[in-house]
Amino acid sequence: MNSETIYEGNVFSFVSDEIRLSGQDKVLRREYIAHPGAVAIVPLRETENGPEVLMLSQYRHPVGAILWEVPAGLLDKEGEDPLLAAQRELAEEAGLEAKTWHVLIDQFSSPGCLSESLRIYLARDLTESSLEYERTEEEADMQYRWIPLTQAVAEIHAGYIHNATTINGVLAAVSALAGYGELRDPSASWLR
Repeated sequence: MNSETIYEGNVFSFVSDEIRLSGQDKVLRREYIAHPGAVAIVPLRETENGPEVLMLSQYRHPVGAILWEVPAGLLDKEGEDPLLAAQRELAEEAGLEAKTWHVLIDQFSSPGCLSESLRIYLARDLTESSLEYERTEEEADMQYRWIPLTQAVAEIHAGYIHNATTINGVLAAVSALAGYGELRDPSASWLR
């Protein structure tokens, strides 16, 4: 297989590969965005009225909007374990630590054009983090809100929550907590 990096950016690269599918002689060319992978966290706390999820607001330039999302981040530190990356992101973005971690889902974000793999965790038994972290750029003006998990589902269906990672994470949490899916051990094998 021949591979050529057409453009290399700060986080993403644009790549062109020549491939040959099994049982075929024809060489195909496929272009895609190479991505380091990411993690996301659905932080849940129990209240007397049921579970609440932490949402944060972040400006997303490609869509020109401030979106309500769960904490998430790139696997951009060479060799970093996904769980350690999720723990770091939860501390950096939300100022929280969690005692209990489970894998909700693993997904390919858009496998026809993007190599990104994403692991979404459920984090519970939350406490404040002692990490001192200065949020800059798009993270500098983040706002935070705890909302009932049922309200988050209603906001997804009403079109108020648009981030696909958040939608998948919240719906997977509801499904797993209702017994329709398995909460996997955080050491479960990674997609790649």
